Amino acid sequence: MIDESQLPKKDSPEVCEECFGTGTKLDPVKGAIPCPCRRRDRSRKLIAAARIPRRYEKCSFANFHCNPGTSQDHALNHAHKLANEYPAVDRGLLFIGPAGVGKTHLAVSIIRDLVEKGFAGVFYEFGSLLKQIQDSYNPISKSSEFKVLAPVYQADVLVLDELGATVPTEWVRDTMYQIINKRYNDNKLTIFTTNYSDKTNELEERITYRLRSRLYEMCTNVVIDGEDYRRRRRPDFQ
Repeated sequence: MIDESQLPKKDSPEVCEECFGTGTKLDPVKGAIPCPCRRRDRSRKLIAAARIPRRYEKCSFANFHCNPGTSQDHALNHAHKLANEYPAVDRGLLFIGPAGVGKTHLAVSIIRDLVEKGFAGVFYEFGSLLKQIQDSYNPISKSSEFKVLAPVYQADVLVLDELGATVPTEWVRDTMYQIINKRYNDNKLTIFTTNYSDKTNELEERITYRLRSRLYEMCTNVVIDGEDYRRRRRPDFQ
């Protein structure tokens, strides 16, 4: 005899009212079809796996505010176009500009948009990623734990924030090259942000010529300038 107390309740907030937890609902024309709640569940799981920092979790295209005709507006158009056209794109974006002009906001907006469409994405601040790899280093096998690198290699879209910010030791440069070259060879979409300018060769000096060469083919340069919005929000800051 079935214990009805164990069945999902129609009015339970944890159970879909359309499929009652079965994942399938009845359509009057098509019959049994997958319930939209399954897509929503997948989207929530993908968002959680994307590792978007709490400070940026609300970032979206809708709340990226800029004046028409500015470099920020130009960058927003690039970001929106990429998100709309993916996966029919062959290059990512490299956002270049000083602190506080919206580089990370736009990168997060892209990854959020794509994750909500069902693509697997992951966000990493580059220095934090390098620290995780370093902490997982196995002195016996002389390799980093695959569980750290697997999402970096396998994600449909990867955001690497603050490229070049870490002191460029030989280990840092080799690790950067390993990660980016793997994404390059696998033709995976990668989005970068950096504070280091191309005009003065700062970026190339931080990441090496051969890696900068990879980025020319992997990404479209999007230069952003403007006032640091964090200072605008703190008029008392001197």
